Amino acid sequence: MSSQNLKFIFFGTPDVASKTLDILKEKGYIPEAIVTSPDKPSGRGLEMHETPVSIWAKENNIKCLKPEKITPEFINEIKPENYELSIVVAYGKILPEEIINKPKLGTINIHYSLLPLWRGASPLEACLLNGDEETGVSIQQMEYKLDSGPILAEEKIEIGISDTKEKLRLTLINLGANVLCEILPQIKNKEITPKAQDEAKAIFCKKIKKEDGEIDPNGNGIENWNKYRAFYGWPGSFFFQNGKRIKITEAVYENGSFIIKRVIPEGKKETIWK
Repeated sequence: MSSQNLKFIFFGTPDVASKTLDILKEKGYIPEAIVTSPDKPSGRGLEMHETPVSIWAKENNIKCLKPEKITPEFINEIKPENYELSIVVAYGKILPEEIINKPKLGTINIHYSLLPLWRGASPLEACLLNGDEETGVSIQQMEYKLDSGPILAEEKIEIGISDTKEKLRLTLINLGANVLCEILPQIKNKEITPKAQDEAKAIFCKKIKKEDGEIDPNGNGIENWNKYRAFYGWPGSFFFQNGKRIKITEAVYENGSFIIKRVIPEGKKETIWK
């Protein structure tokens, strides 16, 4: 049973979601059920691997469902009307209106930008690519339209010129989960007045692909730096030389210039770039 007298179901898939569940648990909020993506084959042996959220559910003895698709049969199985609230963090599938609206308090989502700025799949990358000086988290009441729901709470942070996606990501996961925990009692008691988003200010970001990491080493310094820190980790930054792919593993931004320090040339080991 959930503690804190809140009966909720949680939708999420990657470690962003499992880390959020860790913080919810620390604050006394434990879901009665979890929905995540199905196990998938990966690695050279194509072994089946569970999602981070699936692993979290198993470790915490929580009922976990892994539908391929959100079908009417699945909706009937989970019975969203039996929950007070649904919480969604990086689930990866579009939820139908029936799931969004049937819980007594509806469905809420943590989005890692200051909505309506950077709606979509890659808000962390987008703010860095754009050279934004601030970002934050938005807790939104979900509607059946991409990241358009009214805002229940938001909090801003500054972005440092040396911040990479990985550093920013960890900061925002913690911030988002803690803001959510702070307002859950107010959500339960209907003490929050949702604030509508200004549709005229909505900006969308696309899903990141591996090829997006390509840069021109001789291009604009700040643009290259922003791309390097936005794609730090995955998909990474790279360029081609003599037809060979060269992955950038370390770079700095100094005096307006993007300076590559270390690379991994295609088929070789990591080395200093000269």
